[in-house]
Amino acid sequence: MALRKLQRILYKSDRFFGDVRAVRNGTIGKRIGRRMANRVVQRLLSRIFR
Repeated sequence: MALRKLQRILYKSDRFFGDVRAVRNGTIGKRIGRRMANRVVQRLLSRIFR
C-alpha cells in the first residue's frame, strides 16, 4: 500500500511540474485542452466497456 501512495504522490508532482513548464513555455492552453479531451474520451470508453 505504501508503494501505491508513493506512486500517487510522484504522479501528482510530475503533473504539477509539467504545468509549471507549460506556463513558462506558453503552451498551457494546449495542455489544458488535452487534459479535457482525455477526460471526455475516458468517460466514453468507460461507458462502452462496462
